[in-house]
Amino acid sequence: MVGDSWERGRRVLAEAGLPPDALARVRSLGGGTYNTVEEFLLTDGSRLVLKVPPAPSTPGLRYERRLLVAEAEFCAGAAEAGVPAPHIVSVGDDAGAPHLLMTACPGESWTGAAPSGTERAALRGELGRQVALLHRVTGPGFGYPSGALGPLVPDWRTAFTAMAGAVLADARDHGARLPRPVDEVAAVIRTAGPALDEVTVPALVHFDLWPGNILVDRSAAGEVRIGGLIDGERMFWGDPLADFVSLALLGDIREDEAFLDGYRKAGGRAAFDPAARVRLALYRAYLYLIMITETVPRAVGEERGRRVRETVAPELTAALAEIEDLC
Repeated sequence: MVGDSWERGRRVLAEAGLPPDALARVRSLGGGTYNTVEEFLLTDGSRLVLKVPPAPSTPGLRYERRLLVAEAEFCAGAAEAGVPAPHIVSVGDDAGAPHLLMTACPGESWTGAAPSGTERAALRGELGRQVALLHRVTGPGFGYPSGALGPLVPDWRTAFTAMAGAVLADARDHGARLPRPVDEVAAVIRTAGPALDEVTVPALVHFDLWPGNILVDRSAAGEVRIGGLIDGERMFWGDPLADFVSLALLGDIREDEAFLDGYRKAGGRAAFDPAARVRLALYRAYLYLIMITETVPRAVGEERGRRVRETVAPELTAALAEIEDLC
């Protein structure tokens, strides 16, 4: 495996127009749940990150096809917004050797950095400003840019209905153990369709901004800052409110005053009227459906699968109940 990684690294550098002999070390990066991720240390001290998708025959969810296309789109959008994120060095999208080569961002994950209370408030405010800037970036239509669920469409209700329908089909195909039958979940989601019609501009949505994908950088003396927003492979063009789910994973973004203050000061709109609350509950349900369903094709094992269900299923149940109450 080490030899394979080394040879692949030299080949990828050459294809990117960089000298293969500049490769000094290859290190596997943990934390990824789908793609293979490696760090390249170059002889000049700089670092690059390589992502390689699993073989096409690997079981997965419908939306997970061509995820690297979405990540490249996210990185381009972040650069447009002026938000710290990886920069694309090269993209190999051919069927033989697909990959994404990016620059590495400074810092360590929020989880590992464990910011103090004072640091946390400042960082959440900075994060709010950065996410608001991301949400100013707009796309040519709604949906996943990878085309995994079909081409982009002109309205959000059509796009989100297809997204939710795809994960529900995955849940049925894989026999995922949901807290309510698939048909019941689908029926609840359908009742909320009119609230989606309020979204008319396809904004850049990262949709995976949990602490593991937010880097905290302490490299500057006496200063702590957001070093980068990473792993944008699950991005889509849609409703900015959808990002609030992973930003408050298994919680309520309305309790994160520092984040919301930063978000609003940077021009983000964060109003929680009844229609917005319906949509937020929809996006919670969508993410929690993904989290439960993906444990089956990934064969995480009975113990981990049980822990996910015990943690996530009550939140999915609560989101569905909120949709029913509001609709």
